[in-house]
Amino acid sequence: MRRPIIGVFLGLFLMACQALAAERGALFKVSGQDHTLYLYGTIHAGKPDYYPLEPRIGKALAAAPVLALEVDVASDPAAVQAAFTKYGLFPAGSAAYAGLAAERRQRLEAALKQQGVDPAAVGQLKPWMLVMMLALVDMAKLGYDPALGVDLHLAGLARGKARISELESVQVQAALLDRMPIETQWALLEETLEHIASGRALRETRELFAAYEQADRKALEGIAERIEGDDSVSGKFMREVMLAERNGPMADKVATLLARENNAVVAVGLMHLLGKEGVPELLRKRGLTVERLY
Repeated sequence: MRRPIIGVFLGLFLMACQALAAERGALFKVSGQDHTLYLYGTIHAGKPDYYPLEPRIGKALAAAPVLALEVDVASDPAAVQAAFTKYGLFPAGSAAYAGLAAERRQRLEAALKQQGVDPAAVGQLKPWMLVMMLALVDMAKLGYDPALGVDLHLAGLARGKARISELESVQVQAALLDRMPIETQWALLEETLEHIASGRALRETRELFAAYEQADRKALEGIAERIEGDDSVSGKFMREVMLAERNGPMADKVATLLARENNAVVAVGLMHLLGKEGVPELLRKRGLTVERLY
């Protein structure tokens, strides 16, 4: 009798854990043309205690015929490597950092060394690529692991059970970042290093993860408002390149998916769902009904 009793208690315990799973990020229900989909705001790094996901998104994913992600990085690692090699590295023979004025180059190298980065080891990386790398370093300082990102987790749950589609591609993302004028890229790297040295970068990263973890609508909207009013190089980069230029095409593809499929799940980075030009607002402008669940 002991084993069946233990099994019952274990089952009840697991059910209780699932019921207590925290709401994180933001979840929207989008309806139109007799179809419904769930739009979930994710974050691209995480911790083990993020899982299991809370029941509503878990049930939605279990019933979904399609999971649409920004990109499905796990499906083709070679394509990811190829994209970042093509767009994220200076070509052989390029002046790269050596082409900078001596004083500017020395200032950059000193700032990199201050963050524990060997300038020689990253000398082939374009500035935008190095900015992305430094962001990952800040996440690691706070204990967040990209391998535990919510997008990857969702893809793992869905693979083999639902179709996984991409709203973008890693090639499109990398090309978009590389399209920035090189002078803007250098200025972005310099400002990023200044924000790291002052503690601003780590503070803002911590604020974003805390708001995600608590599904804190007020804090998230505050972050969106800050970005909307931030005219620094990094603020404009986030607002104009990372968000505004991508949100419209994302909204178009979500609307197309809704017209074609019922009960699909779309999971994109949380920041794409916030503010007056976020994907939910753009979907409302396209005549769809959008309800925020949390």
